[in-house]
Amino acid sequence: MPKKSIGGLLENVCEVGYLMKSMPNIDKTDYKEIELQPTSLDIWKTKYRLTSKDGTVIDSCVDDTYQRIARSLADVEKESLREKSFENFLWALRNGAIPAGRIVSNAGAEEYKPATSTINCTVSGIVQDSMDNILEKVHEAGLTLKAGCGIGYEFSTLRPQGAYVSGAGAYTSGPLSFMDIYDKMCFTVSSAGGRRGAQMATFDVGHPDAKDFIRAKREDGRLRQFNLSLLITEEFMEAVRQNKDWKLAFPVTQKEVNDEALNLKDDDKVIWREWPDPKDYVCNSEGLVACKVFETMKASDVWDLIMSSTYDYAEPGFVLIDKVNQMNNNWFVENIRATNPCGEQPLPPYGSCLLGSVNLTKFVNKPFTDKADFDWEAFCKVVKIFTRMLDNVVEINGLPLGQQQKEILRKRRHGMGFLGLGSTLTMLRMKYGSKDSVVFTEEIAKRMALSGWEAALDLSIEKGPAPIMEEDFEVTQSMLTKRSEMLDDGYKIGDKVKGKVLHSRYSRYMQLIAQENQDLVDKLAEYGARFTHHSSIAPTGTISLSLANNVSNGIEPSFSQCYSRNVIREGKSTKEKVPVFSYELLLYRNLVNPNALASNSSGDIEEQNKLPDYFVTATDITPTEHVDIQAAAQRWIDSSISKTANVPTDFPYEDFKDIYMYAYEQGLKGCTTFRFNPEGGFQGVLVNEKDLKNTTFTFTLEDGSTVEFKGDEELEYEGDVHTAGNLYDALKEGYYGKF
Repeated sequence: MPKKSIGGLLENVCEVGYLMKSMPNIDKTDYKEIELQPTSLDIWKTKYRLTSKDGTVIDSCVDDTYQRIARSLADVEKESLREKSFENFLWALRNGAIPAGRIVSNAGAEEYKPATSTINCTVSGIVQDSMDNILEKVHEAGLTLKAGCGIGYEFSTLRPQGAYVSGAGAYTSGPLSFMDIYDKMCFTVSSAGGRRGAQMATFDVGHPDAKDFIRAKREDGRLRQFNLSLLITEEFMEAVRQNKDWKLAFPVTQKEVNDEALNLKDDDKVIWREWPDPKDYVCNSEGLVACKVFETMKASDVWDLIMSSTYDYAEPGFVLIDKVNQMNNNWFVENIRATNPCGEQPLPPYGSCLLGSVNLTKFVNKPFTDKADFDWEAFCKVVKIFTRMLDNVVEINGLPLGQQQKEILRKRRHGMGFLGLGSTLTMLRMKYGSKDSVVFTEEIAKRMALSGWEAALDLSIEKGPAPIMEEDFEVTQSMLTKRSEMLDDGYKIGDKVKGKVLHSRYSRYMQLIAQENQDLVDKLAEYGARFTHHSSIAPTGTISLSLANNVSNGIEPSFSQCYSRNVIREGKSTKEKVPVFSYELLLYRNLVNPNALASNSSGDIEEQNKLPDYFVTATDITPTEHVDIQAAAQRWIDSSISKTANVPTDFPYEDFKDIYMYAYEQGLKGCTTFRFNPEGGFQGVLVNEKDLKNTTFTFTLEDGSTVEFKGDEELEYEGDVHTAGNLYDALKEGYYGKF
């Protein structure tokens, strides 16, 4: 195929056959596939293409990568089904099914990198309040990161700074000092497949050190290998709403009660709360733990501290942990306190989950026309085949710890989502955030859910359910309190109930599925589902950019139509800024107007070359519109959603605070925002050229003098050329020369 220039930045992917085979069944006269832009191809080459130790190329083109994945997953099937499965799996991959990065990189690569995993998401075992256990979890985390998995931890299980440790006869330095150890370990351990380790730290909003956790990233270079999220409870949110006091407290042992002569009935000094690991602490008959109050503040003051940090530094994020546990399909056996690094997978101790996303742009017929529509039949077909593929990944999980293996084999969790929503809405001529787009988003999530659970039943009948479904669980008072309808159904304390019944009939999420298809849920209660969880929406940044030619990430709108992305290059001292274009812009140029220009392009744009008004980007969308889209999808997603509401730099602070309260009111499980902050000088991965041009970075030289550069200016330092923004970040954050 001869080279074509679309926007001046495209090159070949592979042979003609691949480009044709990659298309779904749509009208070829109105729709043409476009070649991968150079950055997309480059990311595939560096992150996903399989090569041998000596550099010999194994995957010569993207379709070779797809064939490697399809063969690996088909070989899990019994021999008589392998060839048919290979054909089906390859068809799905060519038609929009995109497994997560660890699967793309490592499936079928055992001969070349046998110690790697196909799992993106894990959560640590409970980090207990002892030096032995803290360091044991560091060791386990190092092995997990080495295998290529991301990992999350809860650190509010550790006693606060200044608390007395009787065994050591000293006062503890607190949770954040131990988090520093994990941070340094993660920076040191290079994850498999050429990517740095990813970590999430969650922390209870009622812990005495919550204020330090909230402010942690104000310190240059600290905890940069972590994403940070607060565990936000309904109790706290209601205290904010009602302007009540908020107690910062930590559990006490019976010895501490005796030594300090604590009066457990004194509400000013002791508060009773749920705790993830209560066995060493004082508990009441309801299973609540006695927590000593260290400080009492106005809840609104804590709220303002959270909001100001999030406004300036984009962290901490919110995990609305009560909603997470209320809606958990495994409500009867799990107490979730942590998530994977991007937050879309709340998981129990040693929990893990594999991911995959469906590229929605593959199903748009006649894009950018008044006849544009979505091929629902093809979409549901891909979802069902992809469900079988992801279920097969469990058998080749490659997780390094026995506890992780046990957990994934027992529950067979996976998280299917979608990517390219923003691009798809544009192709359908809908504005992201409009009422029509909200309805469409919910329909996508609902059809994916129903197709997935239909596949869960078919797979269970064929291969057997997840083992947890056939386990017997004893009915407890806690179960009856959480699910009063079990009393109406005649259950009493001490009865035995199968996991498949508790999962299918009493999960709040599965009750929602039953409203759409009662017969399906009745059969799942009879046979048990093949897996406990089916869906989550991941950020998909790298696979969207590489394998999907920079369609919009996950559930997001496109960040911009043309912008830059900061990427880590081996041997480079700072991140490299590379130009990228949105998929929908390139497609529009290919199908409608080759001279079309984005609104953030330099210079004046002739009227005939302006993009239609349905081409919107992240900062064109109001925060409430971001939340509305997320809420529409969350209703049908059984895990969670990684989404960031991007707001302009000049977005008013008082309005900003309302985003998080609105997210709580809409029933979300989590919320994250990003505002480019020129005063903090902290860039994200995606870079708006306007923001960089408008930001001045000041460098102090050895003689004490200073020089200033605009963020997009290039300058030479130690023999390399860097943008001022990336060099400033690298020097300030302490990672210069350490990639």
